[in-house]
Amino acid sequence: MKQLFILSFILLSFSAYSQKLSVAWEELTAPDFVSAVKLSGGVCVIPIGVIEKHGPHLPLGTDVYTAREISRRAAEKEYCIVFPYYFTGQIFEAKQQPGTIAYSNEMIYKFLEETCEEISRNGIKKIILMNGHGGNTYFLQYFCQSQLAKPKDYAVFLFTPSTDAEMQAKISSMRKSATGGHADEVETSSMLAVNPDLVKLNRATSESGADMNRLQLNNAFTGIWWYAKYPNHYAGDAKDANAALGEISLEYRAKQLAEVIKAIKADNATLRLQNEFFKESLSPIETKEK
Repeated sequence: MKQLFILSFILLSFSAYSQKLSVAWEELTAPDFVSAVKLSGGVCVIPIGVIEKHGPHLPLGTDVYTAREISRRAAEKEYCIVFPYYFTGQIFEAKQQPGTIAYSNEMIYKFLEETCEEISRNGIKKIILMNGHGGNTYFLQYFCQSQLAKPKDYAVFLFTPSTDAEMQAKISSMRKSATGGHADEVETSSMLAVNPDLVKLNRATSESGADMNRLQLNNAFTGIWWYAKYPNHYAGDAKDANAALGEISLEYRAKQLAEVIKAIKADNATLRLQNEFFKESLSPIETKEK
């Protein structure tokens, strides 16, 4: 009985202490970081955005802010470490707009690669990329696939949220506009929930967010497609944005991310299979059929 009491006290004490640990990497002290790595199960989320125009009414760092907020909320539901604000992504399509920071191909790849290596060097072997910018999609998929190019002692995962019909119906019922995709009603609502002081909603109608459809090509892709559609770097109509809609959108994605964090914490197969793959890659002719 006494042993059970002591064990319970230790568990409660640890639980109370863990609640004091910030999920934010940069807020942890060095000793607390060691505890955070253990509590996280060696899992870290990198929220990735870019610095780009978001219509005439949202801050340039909108993607960075929302990706970080979703990651923070998810980590508070299922503890892991959240990497500091990360804005070194792919945004060539907005180079004509004021304030855009568009690093070279080599820079964005190398920076992310070295970031992952540094995270791993600090004892974290499961890294989740949480993308907050549509223009990063193919770059991040390629980055994940290229992790097989050479052996490493960590695994990289890309958070790929699924669509929930019921939640999408709820969001659709709350929004006034039918179109969008960038600085639109939903994204603006999210920023109103994250940091309303940075939103200039009265400017939302000062530029057009309509699809100008200036390029018609079937069965072909070209990099200028976004500029052809939305040269103002604004897709949608944000004038009716509201924080309540933003809260629903943020929580929906945070809940899914928390579930992914939990699954990756428990996952032992990825690193095992990755190590098996690297070993077999050294001598392919000796690889045995499974």
